[in-house]
Amino acid sequence: MEFTFAHNNFNVLDLQKSLAFYKEALGLEETRRIERPDFTIVYLGDGKTPHLLELTWLKDRTKPYDLGEDEFHLAFRTDDFEAAHAKHKAMGCICFENPAMGIYFITDPDNYWLEILPPAK
Repeated sequence: MEFTFAHNNFNVLDLQKSLAFYKEALGLEETRRIERPDFTIVYLGDGKTPHLLELTWLKDRTKPYDLGEDEFHLAFRTDDFEAAHAKHKAMGCICFENPAMGIYFITDPDNYWLEILPPAK
């Protein structure tokens, strides 16, 4: 028996705001969508890897999600760390920096943490 990664899910409060953020901040594009009367699921991809981010919007949800103590995150590697940092700083979404490790984190509209890594060496 073998398992492979398919996707990660984030539940979001405002789907349009989240879609705009992920496109601007990380260049993610919608790959497919599931529409139902009470929810919408949108899969986002980077166009290079098979891994997807699933955004689930429960249409009757009105209060922010409890994300606990922010002890989980997704990580993204960039080919231009300095340009990415400048872009995210201008967007005002950097929430934590660790210069000693050479990484930083941004938050999406629902306060999910996203780690930004430099190119692999």
